[in-house]
Amino acid sequence: MMKNKRIFVSGGAGVIGSVLVETLHRMGARILVGDLKSRPAHWPQDIQYRQGDLNYITKEELAEFAPEYFFHLAATFERSIETYDFWEENYRHNVQLSNHLMTCLKDCPSMKKVVFASSYLIYNPKLYTFEKPAKTAVRLKEEDAIKPRNICGAAKLMHEMELRFLEEFHGQYTTFRTVYARIFRVYGKNSRDVISRWVRALLQGEKLTVYKKEGMFDYIYAGDVAEGLIRLGTSEATGVVNLGNDRARRVSEVLDVLRKHFPDMEVEEKESDILYEASQANMERFFAWTGWKPERQIEDVIPELIEFEKERRQGEFHQQETVRNNVLVTSISRKVPLLRAVASALRKVGGGAKLYGGDIDGRCIGQHFVDEFWLMPRLTELSAEQLIAYCKEHNIGLIIPTRDGELPYFADKKERLAAEGIWVMVSDKESIEICLDKQTFFQELDRRGYPVIQTALDVLRISTERYVVKERYGAGSHSIGLNLTRNEAISHAGMLQEPIYQPYVQGDEMSVDLYIDADKQVKGVVARRRELVVNGESQVTTTVSYPELERLCANIAEELGLYGHVIFQVIVAPDGSFHIVECNPRFGGASTLSLAAGLDSFYWTYLEAMGTDISSYPFIRSVEEKTMIRYPQDVML
Repeated sequence: MMKNKRIFVSGGAGVIGSVLVETLHRMGARILVGDLKSRPAHWPQDIQYRQGDLNYITKEELAEFAPEYFFHLAATFERSIETYDFWEENYRHNVQLSNHLMTCLKDCPSMKKVVFASSYLIYNPKLYTFEKPAKTAVRLKEEDAIKPRNICGAAKLMHEMELRFLEEFHGQYTTFRTVYARIFRVYGKNSRDVISRWVRALLQGEKLTVYKKEGMFDYIYAGDVAEGLIRLGTSEATGVVNLGNDRARRVSEVLDVLRKHFPDMEVEEKESDILYEASQANMERFFAWTGWKPERQIEDVIPELIEFEKERRQGEFHQQETVRNNVLVTSISRKVPLLRAVASALRKVGGGAKLYGGDIDGRCIGQHFVDEFWLMPRLTELSAEQLIAYCKEHNIGLIIPTRDGELPYFADKKERLAAEGIWVMVSDKESIEICLDKQTFFQELDRRGYPVIQTALDVLRISTERYVVKERYGAGSHSIGLNLTRNEAISHAGMLQEPIYQPYVQGDEMSVDLYIDADKQVKGVVARRRELVVNGESQVTTTVSYPELERLCANIAEELGLYGHVIFQVIVAPDGSFHIVECNPRFGGASTLSLAAGLDSFYWTYLEAMGTDISSYPFIRSVEEKTMIRYPQDVML
């Protein structure tokens, strides 16, 4: 039924989603899951997973996967009473998210069916809530009056209307049908539902607090919801369909079942001004579409929940590893575009991680663009123990160095930091030493047969009419002398600490940005032409598709054992020959253009820092070329 079908599931690591995904996988489906949560450790690797805020997923990412079915489960909600802070959360993760995902998918030609997990909270509560306990529950029908009970219900109704709008264009602009299941009271494993909360409380020996035990609810197990959604997806069902047990149970009945397993349980009944609920799903339309109804009742499932919660408590007891999710960027200076890019990656992942910025200058501009600023000591005065202590105190699990001069420090301490659960986006010590020493870089690449520009400590060893003179170590743009005669080159070298000489080669200046993953494999490459360079940094730069150059730089990066974001500077001569000038093993001033083109370096390195295997996260390069123009900007605080 679903074998080899390509299925995208939003919220796939949730209570319903995890069962849905595992069921679809057993059926042989090819699945892409998106969720804010980390990938479940027990899931097979052939389930493609994207951790993060799906408000940041792109049309290109989804088009690459080409889903046929979309099960939209991702949502946020609050129990009983919605708080003031839920205002923004509901908009972002319910209203905006649903609209964004369908904006990405509505023109996808592979799409056949959208199954939306809606809610019975859309129905007018006057139909099923009462001042006094009801004798029987109200079987709510799809045609019954609607008046969302809260803003979460309103968000669900809004998306039902959006899907209904798209349904009107089926066959004209869209290729898919839509169905929205108004789901009743879900309970299941890893859930915040009242049954699961009570089981956890009882296992801890706590007293239960109960309100309105005469209330009646249509409880449906998450596994049955998953089964029901799949059946809707494979049927001809469209529009609104209820999904519940079609059997209401009083709260007192749930307590009776729990008492059989916890005979000594204590219950405290409290007064509340909330109304008595008596709701039940009329499942006739669902049965007509699918020929199936849920069968599992609370008596069947509660014993499983108890065993599951016992096992989970044991796992939590033995779990010792602390996950540190904040990020420290060092030498932030005035690197505002870089800081904004890191902040964007953190928002994309979700989870509320903080961005820390460090610098020895207490007045640096960058401090205004981070969540917390660290007035750092000089690295010569900062021991590994002090750095580790700061990171642990502030829950920092990823460090991003940004200056050539600090790369050796972090490369030297990389393994020590990793042992303490602190990841650093920096290459190994040997690789850093090769890249920062231009003479060694030349010798290493020349020995390997790569077209590296000739470099020498003695001007007489360079046979050319015009010269380039620069410092041997660090950024090549500092105090550089360009297009010099031999005498001018010798004179300029006298002003440098450790000069090296290179032939001056005319041609297009190219920068090639790469991300190399933790397995030392190149994840993605973006080449760009440096069209206006000021003080060694591109002020105007444009991406170009240059497969031969991209492959060349990727091969070198892997051979040198580099990691993280690195940049190769290359001159392409008029005859098309390549002249590799240098490699900067860090994020560059104009590398944000490559991020915009799809090289998601900060997102990838953050995921790796959190222990995620990013092999299933695709590099999707922008089809259109992009140009970036750098300019000063005023910011009002």
